[in-house]
Amino acid sequence: MVMNTAAALAHGTESLRSAEPAERAAGCDLLGAAADRDETVQDDAATALLALAERERDGRVLARLAEALGRTRDGRAVPVLVALAGHPDAEVRGQVAAALWPAEVLTGPPDAPGVRALIGLTRDPDPEVRDAATFTLGFQCEADGPDVRAALWERTFDDHLDAREEGVRGLARRRDPRALPLLVELLADPDGAAVLTFHAAEILGAPELLPLLEDYDPDDPGVADAVAACDPARRARLDDAAWALVCAVQRLRPDLAPAVWATRCEPGLTLGVHGDPDAPGYDVAALLARANGDPARAADLVESDHPVIIRS
Repeated sequence: MVMNTAAALAHGTESLRSAEPAERAAGCDLLGAAADRDETVQDDAATALLALAERERDGRVLARLAEALGRTRDGRAVPVLVALAGHPDAEVRGQVAAALWPAEVLTGPPDAPGVRALIGLTRDPDPEVRDAATFTLGFQCEADGPDVRAALWERTFDDHLDAREEGVRGLARRRDPRALPLLVELLADPDGAAVLTFHAAEILGAPELLPLLEDYDPDDPGVADAVAACDPARRARLDDAAWALVCAVQRLRPDLAPAVWATRCEPGLTLGVHGDPDAPGYDVAALLARANGDPARAADLVESDHPVIIRS
């Protein structure tokens, strides 16, 4: 069923005025869902939710409010969420930990208010809150610095396994060398490793992890990608193919100004076509796979995605 977001905005805003907490909570959910589906209503949804935040005291409603504010992706929500990070209800704090990422693009300085709030929540007494905060700080946030890394390092000793694995992955995304022995320990566990551990291994790309990864079923989620990233020979072949791909695109369409780059926090290589700034980047490994490993054929695929516009 397609949501009528304008009607949802109106009904949700009206529900926030109810004397019943359950209705106000439902109104928050409705506004969050509408904002998630339609960016044209995000500003009005955030405005209504922020007005509710000034007077709301019910913990159940505040939890729904925090979640909905995150879905509006509105920077005005950050001070409210930061304040709610100290709420006595663990459910509220957990929703804040999840909401801070979409409410504030966490790629800025490590002393930004949202990042500081997340660092505090990684040390929350509730294990589920710590897990949520460590996931947001470590995986969704790209901020880096001594305080961020210290918070992630602390979680690698957490009694809660999910929070511990998120701490390891967060360090791996920042290419912190301390992640390597932790990944060795997780991969060597007789009970097996979780998929996010394989993702961390893929990001770190350390050859030392290859023997342990090869003991896993390559069909299990995340294993094949981790093996490919940690195998020096396969990485060298991908690098060579990526360069051949750039050269082939340049020969075909120099106007596309192709370039390949890697980011610190994510695995793999990306092909960008700067001559078409609105075009998304290509995952180099996936593009080559579509072309059966042939860089020239992959270049043809790129060219077909960007037809030449002939102006009269």
